[in-house]
Amino acid sequence: MLIVNAIVATLMAGLRRRAVRAGLHAARAEQLRAWGETLRDADDPLAHAGTLQQALQQASGDEVALILLRGAMPAMQDDAAVLHVGTPDADQAVGLWHCLRSGEPLGPGTGRHTGQPDWYLPLRGRGECLGAAVLRSRGLQPDEPLREHLQALCDQLGLALQRARSLREERHARDLAQSEAVRNALLAAISHDYRTPLATIMGAASSLESQGARLDAAQRERAGAHHRRGGHAPVAHDRQHASAGPAGRTRRDAALRLGVGRGDRRRGARPCAPPGRHAPRAHTLEPGLPLLWCDALLITQLLDNLVDNALKYSPAEAPVEVLVRREGEQAVLAVRDRGPGVAPAWRERIFEVFQRGEGVEAKRGAGVGLAVCRAIAHAHGGELRLRRRGRGGASFECVLPLREPPAPPPADGDGS
Repeated sequence: MLIVNAIVATLMAGLRRRAVRAGLHAARAEQLRAWGETLRDADDPLAHAGTLQQALQQASGDEVALILLRGAMPAMQDDAAVLHVGTPDADQAVGLWHCLRSGEPLGPGTGRHTGQPDWYLPLRGRGECLGAAVLRSRGLQPDEPLREHLQALCDQLGLALQRARSLREERHARDLAQSEAVRNALLAAISHDYRTPLATIMGAASSLESQGARLDAAQRERAGAHHRRGGHAPVAHDRQHASAGPAGRTRRDAALRLGVGRGDRRRGARPCAPPGRHAPRAHTLEPGLPLLWCDALLITQLLDNLVDNALKYSPAEAPVEVLVRREGEQAVLAVRDRGPGVAPAWRERIFEVFQRGEGVEAKRGAGVGLAVCRAIAHAHGGELRLRRRGRGGASFECVLPLREPPAPPPADGDGS
């Protein structure tokens, strides 16, 4: 009976020890899981350095100090380059920097500087070290699994710090790429808007060069006027100009037929028109249209941009239609084509700057023309809308408000 009782007691003691170890392992696993969840949802892992200090103190039962890199590794020991958590003494501070630079654990049972009384644990990422922690070993055996658990806690924060730094670098690179794309788009937009004044200048210069001897003084003066008009600031700034409010525009009563005719003359002079395409001939102007209170230059630019887009995406055999009609107290300037149309998902996005829709990559342009047109329409108290045509194509319609016609000037001698 004594032998049996001894065997049973030994087995029970072994079971109790295993149960204690199992409970300890479960607690450590739960601590690692909770720590990982905390870091996974952290926007700035550096702010959780204090949480790691508390976790290490809870697991080891002793005081802990840490240093964590704020950025790149400094060439020399620089306290301003790291975040300090806790108060290490002078020897521990030197040991922390040595652990940080080597990326290896130091102290009892590590095989490195085993004569030191403290454990130095690195905060490791993938291929680099981003911090270090120091805590007293309290005379634990070299094979104590506690150190492995503490190292796992440190490595989790090291990986989180490395991941956050990679995300910052990615955002910075993306911002640089976006800035470069915007710069390229602006250059393309400027070249897009310089086409018309340059074409005007080239046309006037060509006339003077080829027929200068045949032109009289009045004709040469008109050619020079074309030079001056073409040299004005291009409409690359129309979006800003159109959005500047009434003080930034010059409005007057203008005939809609005049705006359409001006647009045709400008488009006819463009050398960059699609091959085989000319200014549209399908014009429909409702008779009896009143004068429009507008900036004639901006309205001409609006029609010019809309017709340019229609010529790009419309079949060569299909004419582009320009329709001007009255709807109640509003005037509608519509440019209609028989192109592929615009997908429903893009019917609003194409009016945003630098948006060109899907499936049109082969077409030239910077994606600013429709944004300029919408800004011009809004500046006149109207709107620019897109409608799908029944047999294919699109209709871009600028709706502008009408006002009462101005009173005729008083007759001479009426006493007023």
